[in-house]
Order: sequence, then C-alpha cells, then structure tokens
Amino acid sequence: MANHRRAPRSLLRNGAVRAMAGRLSWGLGDQAVSSLTNFAVGLYVARSLGTFAFGIFSLAWVTYGVVLNVSRGLATDPLMVRFSAVPEARWRLGVASASGTAIGVGCATGLVSLVAGLAAGGPLGNAFVALAVVLPGLLLQDAWRFAFFAKGEGKKAFINDCVWGVALLPALFIAAQIHTVVAFVLAWGLSGAVAALFGWFQTSILPHPREALGWFRRQRDLSVRYLVENVSNSGASQLRAYGLGAIAGITAVGAVRGAEQLLGPFLALLMGLSLVTVAEGARVLQRAPHRLKHFCVILGGGQAAAALCWGLGLLLLVPDSAGRWVMGSVWDSSSPLILPVTLAVVGASFATGAAAGLRALGAAPRSLRSQLIASLFYVTFGITGAFLDGAAGSAWGVATATLTGSAVWWWQLRLGLREYVPRAADDAGANETTIVFAPLRETINETTVVFEPIKEPIKE
Repeated sequence: MANHRRAPRSLLRNGAVRAMAGRLSWGLGDQAVSSLTNFAVGLYVARSLGTFAFGIFSLAWVTYGVVLNVSRGLATDPLMVRFSAVPEARWRLGVASASGTAIGVGCATGLVSLVAGLAAGGPLGNAFVALAVVLPGLLLQDAWRFAFFAKGEGKKAFINDCVWGVALLPALFIAAQIHTVVAFVLAWGLSGAVAALFGWFQTSILPHPREALGWFRRQRDLSVRYLVENVSNSGASQLRAYGLGAIAGITAVGAVRGAEQLLGPFLALLMGLSLVTVAEGARVLQRAPHRLKHFCVILGGGQAAAALCWGLGLLLLVPDSAGRWVMGSVWDSSSPLILPVTLAVVGASFATGAAAGLRALGAAPRSLRSQLIASLFYVTFGITGAFLDGAAGSAWGVATATLTGSAVWWWQLRLGLREYVPRAADDAGANETTIVFAPLRETINETTVVFEPIKEPIKE
C-alpha cells in the first residue's frame, strides 16, 4: 500500500519538474532572441556611427530602460504576481488593464521625452524626440510578453520576439542608408511596434488605457514598491550615464556602453529575467517552500557563471582585429573595460536569484530596501570612479557596487525566508476555513498530468 501511494506522488513531482523545465526552456529561448536582437542592434549602431554617436544612442537607450521599468512596476510586475496560473477569464481582464496601463505610461513618458528633446536640440535632442514616438509601442510589446509568461505560454512570447527580430532587419537596412542616430532609434522602436500589433493578434485582447487608474488603485500595495524599486535600478544606470557624460564626455559613455554591449546577451537576460523567474518562484513556493532558496541559488549562480565564462572568453579568445571588425572604432576604447564590466554583470547576475525569491515571497519592503541600497552603491561608486579615472574608473566603481549589492540582496532573502515560515504557520493556526484550488492540469509531451489539489488557509 505504501508503494502504491508513493508512486503517484513521485509521478506528480516528476511531472511538475518537467512542466517547469518546459516553461523555463521557452523563457530562455525568448530571452535568447531578445538578447541577440539587442546585441545585434548595439553592435550595428556602434560600427556604423562611431563612439560619439553611439554615446548619444546609449543615452536614449538607458532612458528607455528607466521608462520600461516604470511600466513594469506599475503594470506588469503586479500582473505576474497576481495573475499567474489563474483562470482564463481573470487573466484576460488583468491583461487588458495591465496592457492599457503600459500604453498610458508610454504616452505620458513619451510626452516628457518630446519636451526634453525639443528643449535640448541638436543630435541628442533629436534622439529623444524619436524615442518619444516609439515608447508606447515598445511598452505594449513588453506587456504582451509578461502576459504570456503569466499564463505559462512562453512559446507565444518567443514567437512575438521573433517577429520583432524579423521586422528589425529591413528597418536597420533603411537606417543604415540614412546614417543618423534618429534613424536607428526609429528603426529599433517601430519594429518593436510591429511586434506589439502582432501581440494584439495573438491574444485577441484589446488594451484598456482608461483602466490605468483603476488598475493602479487595485494593485498599489505592490506597484508603488515595485515602481520605486525598478526606477531606482534603471534610474541609477541613467544617472551614472548622465554623470559620466558630464564629467568625462559623451565619448566616455560610448566606450562604457560598448563594453557593456559585448556582454549584451546577459544584460538583456537580466532586463527580462522577471518574465520567467518570479512566476516560477511563486510556483516553487506554493508546492515546496523549503526549495525556494535552492531555486534562487541555482538561478543566480548559473547566470553568474555563464556571464563570467562569456567575459573571460572575450578577454582571452577575441583578437583586436576581430573586435575592430565587429565594433569598428568603438572597440579600441571599449576593450580595456571588458574585465570590470564582466565583474559587474557577474554581481548583478547573482543578485537576480535573490531578487526573484523576494518577489515570489511577496516581500516587497525587503526587495525595495535591497534595491535602494544597491542603487545607491551603483551611482556613488560609478560617479566617484568617473571623477578619479574617467570611463575606466566608472567601470571599476560599478563592478565594486554590484558585487557589494549582491551580498545585500542575499542577506535580505535569508531574512525573508526566516519570516515566511512562522507567518505561514500563524495563518494556518488562526484560520480554520480552507479553500481548495481546482486541480492543475498541464499537458506535457501529449501526456496529461493532474496535480493534486493544494489546500491553503484563507489569509486575512
């Protein structure tokens, strides 16, 4: 009898692992497409325009990163936490509101970018005017990706990013003929808008921008903290880039961004990591809370090891002639910065494991505290390094900041896990009423696996 009971549970555990592996595979595939796309765009622009113009493009790029994180904090991070593995009807309502909120953020920040660009004038101002045009479409495309992963349909996100990559090819060819920063910003952004339209076709969901305020009111307990957390992260990068440009010149910004571009596959992976890890971390927490720490260690450690191997490969295996062929004149100023930029990405990669765990726990105050401290380190060390030794000093300062900040993230995760267990026990003892979730069915390689119902106490 004991063996008879153990066998189904073993089957269920194996099925759960296989299901997670399938979702993670599509997530990694999607991030691979996104990484390669961003990597190709950066290299193409660097080679075509030179270090100074590439510095202008980089300032527009980091500004987009801030806006993207505003959208994620207000719209799609709450969607991932509260609308993952929910019934179809509830998911559609959440996606309609979240995608509409993303469009609203794009329009509002686009207006700010337009005014700033017109006020600045010149090549830099023109780049920000172009950025204003493409922001709504870019944020909508990102919202679709989050929606697909919340539903566990990473394949659709992968296809959507492939559409962006295909649309980008003719757009970059046209931009190369015009040979301006504005042309490349529009080529990158408008091809993303094509993917956003395709996402509407994939979901058959009409975004509701009018629901933005209602969505914010309903999700404000998470969105406010995630907004501050996300903006402090990307805003730190923006402040560091602007400070470096003011201290050492826009060419220094181009040099640092060129070195970061060589680590592009991992930087892009970090930008979109929450598409997969938060939802998977929430599933691990629901099924086996004691395994969340191991999930986070494997996640962060695997990324950090991969980033280190990539950076060492660039240092040891890529000759200067090949680097100049790929990046043009930008290579000469960027190649000395590969080592500190690699260490910075290693630190950031390891921290993402702890960040995913804190978000899965719903420990927004702890994740916010970690991000604020890490961002303070990033800006302070990055700008101090720029004063001391220009681009090289800033790169080493950021490496120090990310490695130190990673320790803060893991310490907060350890405290969060300690708090979670007694809190769950108290909730179980304080509430006698339980709810039973419907069995979760997932089809894996044409074999249907039915998971046992999970009983949880109703939380006050």
